Amino acid sequence: MTKSKKPEFRPNEFVVYPAHGVGRIISIEEQEIAGLHLELFVISFEKDKMTLRVPTHKATEVGMRSLSSPDIVTKALDTLRGKARVKRAMWSRRAQEYEQKINSGDLLSIAEVVRDLHRTDDQREQSYSERQLYEAALERLTREVAAVSGVDEKGAQKTVDDVLVSRAA
Repeated sequence: MTKSKKPEFRPNEFVVYPAHGVGRIISIEEQEIAGLHLELFVISFEKDKMTLRVPTHKATEVGMRSLSSPDIVTKALDTLRGKARVKRAMWSRRAQEYEQKINSGDLLSIAEVVRDLHRTDDQREQSYSERQLYEAALERLTREVAAVSGVDEKGAQKTVDDVLVSRAA
């Protein structure tokens, strides 16, 4: 087994795992799995009450990354201000694209999903699956905005809501 370059993640640091969003590295531990000695990042996702173990040599391969820079967060909030772009494709195909964007872990892609699925009170009702995708994207976005800005999730939620409401005005 070849050792690739060690990622620069450290315990107590927030990271983004594409399929789960923002988590905190609790520790780095060694385990023997199927006769192989592996070094693992232990990542806690407190809100989901979940712990994930990721081999250190696979972390960047699976898309694990550090939090976005404040510049990227600003760009994501600017993306929310834009006009929603809804393709005329079938819903199943659009839903698949939205799901891929959410699970990509890319903050700007997640912001696009929030922007495209956001509904104001005077617009038509969302379907159940639209609402599920919207809430998943919104939660990922607000968690990362909170972690980068150093505010709690309620503060980040208010920031995102303010941007979405100002767009509608």
